[in-house]
Amino acid sequence: MAAIDATWEQRHTLADGTSLLLRPLRPGDAEALREGYEQLSSSSRYRRFLGSMPALSDEMLAYLTRVDGDAHVAIVAALESPDLKTERGIGVGRFVRLPGEPTVAEAALTVSDSFHGRGVGKLLLSALVLIAADHGIRNFRAEVLADNTAVLALLASVGAVERPAPAGEDGLRAFDIPIPGAGEGGEPRWQALYVLLRHAAVSVSQVFRQWWDVRP
Repeated sequence: MAAIDATWEQRHTLADGTSLLLRPLRPGDAEALREGYEQLSSSSRYRRFLGSMPALSDEMLAYLTRVDGDAHVAIVAALESPDLKTERGIGVGRFVRLPGEPTVAEAALTVSDSFHGRGVGKLLLSALVLIAADHGIRNFRAEVLADNTAVLALLASVGAVERPAPAGEDGLRAFDIPIPGAGEGGEPRWQALYVLLRHAAVSVSQVFRQWWDVRP
């Protein structure tokens, strides 16, 4: 399946009338991604990175933004100026196909704190699901904190399958949930998938494991 290219985009209008552009994340977005990370609340950082890492390094930013559009896909949600000349990124959805498991990808959503509850994450999720299905992905995997009882209960209610957590990551539990096809899954599965990816303990931990493995 061909990778998504730079021309892919979706335009949406949020319930409050805000216009939103979804497009592939590009290498030129590195500084905006750095600034967006620094603006996340401490709880958002902890939930996604299991720590209070103050900033993303240049090497990590390069790895996060130089995606291939197939095995590693990242979509940015951006607000555009009225003249369409400038953008402000407010969210990122991402999936990374797992080595040796071609139909499984780790996925996560990150939305700026000031835009929580406005539908941005769900639009990113819908785009990720469509792209993933088109690229042969059948399940999303995410790791959640083992003490997040509310999310664990929701996952159990929709039949999410628990998988072994990666070695050395105490306090985490890993789950697979089938991605809905067109017209499939119903609201409970969509909601569970959305909550799972929003509460993923590490923002695509596979990305960071690979980055640590390949960095100079």
